[in-house]
Amino acid sequence: MDRRVVVTGVGCVTPLGCRVDELWERLQRGESGVDYTTVFDASQFPTKFSAEVRDWDVSQEGLDAERWGRCGRHTRFAAGAAQQAVRSSGVLDGNLDPTRFGVYLGSGEGQQDFDSFTKMVLRSLEDDHVNLAKFVAAGLEVLNPVAELEQEPNMPAGHLAALFNAQGPNANCLTACAASSQAIGEATELIRRGDVDIMLSGGTHSMIHPFGVTGFNLLTALSTRNEAPQRASRPFDRDRDGFVLGEGAAMVVLEEAEHAKARGAEILAEIQGYGSTADAFRITDTHPEGRGATSCIQEALADARLNLEDIDYINAHGTGTIVNDKVETLAIKKAFGEQAYKIPVSSTKSMMGHLIAAAGATELIVCIMATRDNVLPPTINYETPDPDCDLDYLPNTARQANCRRALSNSFGFGGQNITLIVGAYEG
Repeated sequence: MDRRVVVTGVGCVTPLGCRVDELWERLQRGESGVDYTTVFDASQFPTKFSAEVRDWDVSQEGLDAERWGRCGRHTRFAAGAAQQAVRSSGVLDGNLDPTRFGVYLGSGEGQQDFDSFTKMVLRSLEDDHVNLAKFVAAGLEVLNPVAELEQEPNMPAGHLAALFNAQGPNANCLTACAASSQAIGEATELIRRGDVDIMLSGGTHSMIHPFGVTGFNLLTALSTRNEAPQRASRPFDRDRDGFVLGEGAAMVVLEEAEHAKARGAEILAEIQGYGSTADAFRITDTHPEGRGATSCIQEALADARLNLEDIDYINAHGTGTIVNDKVETLAIKKAFGEQAYKIPVSSTKSMMGHLIAAAGATELIVCIMATRDNVLPPTINYETPDPDCDLDYLPNTARQANCRRALSNSFGFGGQNITLIVGAYEG
């Protein structure tokens, strides 16, 4: 039996809005969620800005701030977004078999305890070298075992299962920037093959901490446009110099279509296609000919049984690095041929930064909103065309356009490629 998978709930906690409607409205207006970093003192770092989640805590979603305050930052984001998604789906309102309800996330690590790590190093220095025995002893003294557990990537999925009594499959994948898109794709497959009826899926992450920023600065992946943070994220623009680090969470409730209709759920969209490939190349470089990205797009189109002209909008991975934007453009042209020049493409990372493991799920929700409202969000800060990036990137202004189906790309360090296709549900 061909089991179709639909979306019945959405939720988000992002730098540009902590409710889906707020996020969507601000994206359409072309606003930026980027500013100088306050999560830690970044004044001495090469990149002094980021896209933070500001003025939010879990109590805004009716959750106990003290209880969830003991969890990692990523878990709190996940709980807030999931609470929205599950509530909007109404999936807990009726008779639900909890063993047919699972959780599949793409989650990164939580906030790192940099202060405790620094104390450990300082207490163990001998002649400018770290004495390992003293380092371990200091760790046993200063580290909080609960905090160490809670920062692990798998913890958000476990907490969400307990919160919603989801007794079905529980999993987390961490494939860098492709993680939450892969989680949604794999959750879709679980429903398609009949293992479950409902999956809570999405992603959560925050790398806005000294280790995260240092790592990306060492890779020269971050923009250093410190004089104008809101203009720093400029995907596909000739003068782009790297991405802007963001944080947050986005969740969707996926459901077998007949199950959703039987309980009278509002169906927001249908997951129609899923493609997953690897570049099998270098760890931090995409294949220069877009090998994996091209085949990933083609796989998703084949899975959805769609023609090239059936895609009305592409939400690009679009990080704003020199190589990614060039190679993604090439991959789109290889996958779609001349049709590529007729499909509007935009990168919403230009407005809310790169949410890393949470990016793909957030961008899928953007695609769902685009198919709902027939509005395509812009790529802001697009000022100077790049000869290597010559598609229709929806520069700076949202566009009204018929959008029945949207395609979302997510590409991660390590060479992971995920493409999802979402469309308006036609029963």
